[in-house]
Amino acid sequence: MCNQHQKPDIKDFLTNLKTPMPLGRKLSLLLRNNAVKIIKRQNCCGHPDEPGC
Repeated sequence: MCNQHQKPDIKDFLTNLKTPMPLGRKLSLLLRNNAVKIIKRQNCCGHPDEPGC
């Protein structure tokens, strides 16, 4: 699970983008997860190991 007090790490972000899945799904998860983080003003969207989290 994500640690709410841990700062986002670019290495984790890039690793999550390497997840094998169709490009369209990967981009939609990237946008959705980042939107959740922005709206809730948190470091984690609650979906670990997905693109954007």
